[in-house]
Amino acid sequence: MPRLLSGFRKRGSHAGAKEQQPEDDSAGKRKVPFSKVLYIEQDDFREDPPKQYYRLSPGREVRLRYGYFITATSVVKNDKGEVIEVHCTYDPATRGGNAPDGRKVKSTIHWVSAAHGVDAEVRIYDKLFTKENPDQVEEGQDFTANLNPQSLEVISHAKVEPSLAGALPESRYQFERLGYFCVDPDSVPGKLVFNRTIALKDTWAKIEKKAGS
Repeated sequence: MPRLLSGFRKRGSHAGAKEQQPEDDSAGKRKVPFSKVLYIEQDDFREDPPKQYYRLSPGREVRLRYGYFITATSVVKNDKGEVIEVHCTYDPATRGGNAPDGRKVKSTIHWVSAAHGVDAEVRIYDKLFTKENPDQVEEGQDFTANLNPQSLEVISHAKVEPSLAGALPESRYQFERLGYFCVDPDSVPGKLVFNRTIALKDTWAKIEKKAGS
């Protein structure tokens, strides 16, 4: 995930308020610290955005969820040419995610404060087999020929909100736009492990897949 330098000029940080459950107002809110350096999802930035991509890209203004409107101005890359930092300006008048002048943005992205984020391992489970009927194989093969090599993806250095620091094994959470997750019994203090149980639809992922087919 790339670091996003937001241009936030205040010393220290401040807290924004997020709903505990976006679809249930009665669940209350939690405070989430905001600071100058943030982490965002890798898929939420494209240096050369294709058509129908409305997330962050150079010169485009987007909304940080419960934060501010930001505009990407430049990037920093590693030796492989991969973007590792996105430098942005922000509009202090848009705190909370709305513009006093009424202007709109087409996309909202999620973030975690680099200074406050908690380290975690995230395990993304997918289908175990590549075919609905694993026994549908060529002569001389068995069901193992249809094992899905991508059935488990382990993200070892994920960052999650500090409110999850005390998450207990088997607790369940929704990570907005990503899916539903439970805390694995492998979790120990200082090393959280989350398992994805249900994925959410990603409209852009479907567009990319269709374009590549």
